[in-house]
Amino acid sequence: MPEVDAFTRPWWEAAGAGRLLVRRCGGCGRAHHYPREFCPYCWSEETGWEEASGRATLYTWSVVHRNDLPPFGGRVPYVAAVVDLAEGPRMMTEVVDCPGAELRIGMPLEVAFRRGGGGEGGGEAPAVPVFRPSSGTADAAAKGSLA
Repeated sequence: MPEVDAFTRPWWEAAGAGRLLVRRCGGCGRAHHYPREFCPYCWSEETGWEEASGRATLYTWSVVHRNDLPPFGGRVPYVAAVVDLAEGPRMMTEVVDCPGAELRIGMPLEVAFRRGGGGEGGGEAPAVPVFRPSSGTADAAAKGSLA
């Protein structure tokens, strides 16, 4: 599980409160993820936290059928994915609440959070952002409008 440090603590605290944060550069204006103290595009150190909309589209995915590492072994099969956040950055994540056969590139998604359990040393693990089909996507898929 991820280690929370002084720099990433605001990101993990926001996740625990059900909010997704990204970093935005004050120099070039671009958002980035994963959190870091400089902009990966222009190298400016003028970056700050910004609440993301929680909207994303599916870029790619893979259904994982075997993983011996805790806590993932108990979740197989699961969908490991890369999503394009509405703010611009790509993010590695998991897609939940959707069978693999119904996933489509470009599918609209929304953030959800997997809460605690299974932290190192028996402690509570931090909340982790995962994504699920956006409201109405499942209805559209059932009607065949997702191709």
